[in-house]
Amino acid sequence: MTSLLAQPITAASSGATAYTAPGVFPTSLYESYYNDATATSAEPQPVISDPVTHKIYPYWLTNPETVPGNDTWEAHPLPSPAAPDQLIDIAYNQILSIANNSVFGNDTCSRCLAALEIVKFVALTAPEQGSNLVVRVCEYFNFSNTGDCGGYYGQYSLGPDIMQALALADVGGYDGLAACAYLIGACPYPAASPLNLTNWFAKPKPNPLPPPKQPTGEKLKVLHLSDLHIDPRYMIGAEANCTYGYCCRANSVLEPDWTSRSAPRYGSFLCDSPYPLITATFQAIPVLAGTENSSFNFSIYTGDLVSHDLLNELSREYTVYTETVLYDLMKRMINTGPVYAVPGNHDTYQSGQNSPYNIGNGHEDQFDWDYEHLADLWELEEWISPEAAQQARKNYAAYSVQRQDGLRIVTLNTDFWFQPNVFNYFNLSSSDNSGMLRWLTDELQDAEDAEERVWILGHVPSGWDDTDPIANPTNLFYQIVDRYSPHVIAGKSKKRIHEESKADSVLGIFFGHTHMDMLTVYYTNNATVLSADTAQTVAWIGPSVVPVTNYNVGFRVYEVDSGTFEVLDSYTYYADVNTFPDLDGQTEFGPTFELEYSAREAYGATIQWGANDPLNATWWHLVTEAMETNSTLVQMFSNYQYKSSIRYPPCTGICIPNKICSIRSGSASLYLQNCA
Repeated sequence: MTSLLAQPITAASSGATAYTAPGVFPTSLYESYYNDATATSAEPQPVISDPVTHKIYPYWLTNPETVPGNDTWEAHPLPSPAAPDQLIDIAYNQILSIANNSVFGNDTCSRCLAALEIVKFVALTAPEQGSNLVVRVCEYFNFSNTGDCGGYYGQYSLGPDIMQALALADVGGYDGLAACAYLIGACPYPAASPLNLTNWFAKPKPNPLPPPKQPTGEKLKVLHLSDLHIDPRYMIGAEANCTYGYCCRANSVLEPDWTSRSAPRYGSFLCDSPYPLITATFQAIPVLAGTENSSFNFSIYTGDLVSHDLLNELSREYTVYTETVLYDLMKRMINTGPVYAVPGNHDTYQSGQNSPYNIGNGHEDQFDWDYEHLADLWELEEWISPEAAQQARKNYAAYSVQRQDGLRIVTLNTDFWFQPNVFNYFNLSSSDNSGMLRWLTDELQDAEDAEERVWILGHVPSGWDDTDPIANPTNLFYQIVDRYSPHVIAGKSKKRIHEESKADSVLGIFFGHTHMDMLTVYYTNNATVLSADTAQTVAWIGPSVVPVTNYNVGFRVYEVDSGTFEVLDSYTYYADVNTFPDLDGQTEFGPTFELEYSAREAYGATIQWGANDPLNATWWHLVTEAMETNSTLVQMFSNYQYKSSIRYPPCTGICIPNKICSIRSGSASLYLQNCA
């Protein structure tokens, strides 16, 4: 490894560079347990009482020996059948859509669109049979990676949600094209629909921009956690190298020619996080960040609490159990300060599904149970005000907080641009069927009027690649970011690139979801010119605590100027999952967490930059320019992306320009245009 990759690193102020957690599970965290919490042969099973509902969650909900096969005790609503006179008009209009669609021909895309027409009319006339139809189609075409079509598409899983979406979708038009492309892979990705922004923004962008906020020199310390994915059903000693799905479960299966690995107490590369890994991570954070006797100024959590169970093994009850456990542990084990959290795609039921309020059929409030529980917990922990909590209850768990220091935190429910959310596939050409981006725009306008700076928090990144975000809503999001950068989402106006533009942009967007350590840069004018002068804003994509899939454990701490709210440095910490099997059979030591890198020290030597200048969009664009001439930088970025995991190869060949292109792609539509 070159000397560039071996730069000396220092911790965040007054924090340690390494920490080894105790090997004994901290049993004092809970009053009672369903099993012996000090044993090392089984994951601790605490008795959890929900502070909102005052319900004690039963042992069968998390017992790895008794994972329920189907959630039959909760509602799985179906759409109301359409009246006969409505069917005539609907059928006629859909036939016209098919006849006028230029994509039709003798190919897989045409067959997919025609099949959706049939399923749509089943959804309208006999929705209770729709799940059975989808399961049979899945079995015939072998759509399911797990081979369990009933578990994924059945009446106790995703089937009813698909029926609700198809009942409203224009499957012969853009909705059908997008569904066949994103969900099935039978059609090419459709181009983003044209945007008419004539009346979208209440006011034009100020010209000239208001004067920038001035740095104070005082540093705020901010914790960024993401993707905990606790698995209370984790089974120590189960198969950790299973053939499909997620491992370390009682029913994990191994192919005959695969190497068997026993699930360690602290977790494994193909598994979600057992209780001991979560608590060890939370024990390490204050020591490494230097907040044992103080606290973070505030913390952000960018989503995904719940484990990656098969859909038929999930339930509302399991979801709210997980929310209760993890937010409680954050509060009690980390000096977080207020935590601003967002829902991840796994923090709902069914997983990845959220419906817009305009869905009708009496299902407008079908996900309110989750929004209300999250809001109640956040308010109970005193992280957000009663007013913000009420906003979250009625706004898809999204809310806005005006901090007293002049920073506004705006959170988003990014399931509304997440590909697997079947509720996105009706009225998709509108780009904002949920109204989430309309609300975001209004919040940013209020912040502009009040001369506030904004951090936007979400879960699924708006860009980087085409595996998760949908083009239409992320394209609109990109235009919104452009309108309110750099003076609201970002910092001071641009002048000379290498002199005064170094304090241009607040790194004001934060995501999670990928489990990787990444970032994307947003540019002016929809990235028609990619340069240091046009770079406006950066989205930090935080590393996950969970090891899935083949990553090490990680979290991040930011140093932020208290006047500009610009990120001055970031410190990423990790634990090597490959060492976890060595910790079994003893209780003296737990995992060792250590500083992986400081962003300023890792990349700062490659560009000209002042010692006190922020790590803004101009900084990161200049880093990508250095990557174009020095591939070692890309290899270093890739190594940090996977949190120094031994399971990922170096980035060479076509990987190098592709990775640079991804960094510069802040929307799915830009990635498809420039990188795919």
